Amino acid sequence: MVLLVLFIFVAFVFITYSKKNAEFEEREAMVKETNDCLAAGDWKCAERNVRELLKAEPNDTNLRMHLAGLLLEQERYKECVSYIESLDFMSEKLDYFIVKAKRLEQEMENLGVEKSMHFRLEFDGSPSKKDVMEALAVLEVAYDSISNLFDFLPENKMSLVLYQEKEYQGVGPRPDWVAAVFDGKLRVPVNLMAYREVYRPVLFHELTHSFVRSMTRAQVPLWMNEGIAMVVDGSHNDEPRPIGSYPNLKSLTDPFVNESNTEKAKKLYWFSKRMVQELLWRDGGGADAFRNFAKCLQDLQELGTDGALKKHYGMTARDLLESVK
Repeated sequence: MVLLVLFIFVAFVFITYSKKNAEFEEREAMVKETNDCLAAGDWKCAERNVRELLKAEPNDTNLRMHLAGLLLEQERYKECVSYIESLDFMSEKLDYFIVKAKRLEQEMENLGVEKSMHFRLEFDGSPSKKDVMEALAVLEVAYDSISNLFDFLPENKMSLVLYQEKEYQGVGPRPDWVAAVFDGKLRVPVNLMAYREVYRPVLFHELTHSFVRSMTRAQVPLWMNEGIAMVVDGSHNDEPRPIGSYPNLKSLTDPFVNESNTEKAKKLYWFSKRMVQELLWRDGGGADAFRNFAKCLQDLQELGTDGALKKHYGMTARDLLESVK
């Protein structure tokens, strides 16, 4: 009788453990699928999974913040704000989501719109039809060029804002030397459209940032992000090596908009371009070099910066900086 009770108890423990283990494995599989959806920019897939995970863990703050971010990514701005306001906690990140959602909602209501195959172009004021269509035409050419370069097609349509007023520059402070930016949308001052030799590389540059964001959900070090954008836009190839002390790795990794000194900012950009050029040259500088760089970007999320660089180039970021000094 004692053995029978013991057997029943052991069987109960085994069944309970097996059930919990199966639930754990199912959750882990869903988390992995969600990360894959995020990496691919498939917001609907990610949202579906996050909502499913929340059924089991309704109070998980990380999941709830992810859901707010996914609503923002899908341009469901009012729904995003309403959802955040329904939560029983707040954070700096959620505050930022609310500010950005309200700003972008206002843009959608106030700005004019033109569309092409891969772009939604919003414009402030009354730019000429020629400027608007020219911007879309250049972007489509750039899209084809960059997608071939990286052998990668973004999942989602991209947005460009041609702005006149500062309120459409995007959220966040920036020094005077910054004009065009990418903050989820490409933002370009409309007056640049009068200067073909300027706006074409600017559009290529900012579109490269958009591709980088589509290729990885990892935090890309600034030298890597700005460096590849400068290589693609090709407008700084003749700039001489800056004089003075070399930048350190931290200054090349932190956001460049934190640098108010124009000359120091130029130095950061120059070394960023040179570091990326070095990586591309090590692969021969051709089409395969850019595709390997894209694979390195995609490995950042799992391996980190130095892990991805070691896998694809056999060196760390510090080794790379030393090699170009």
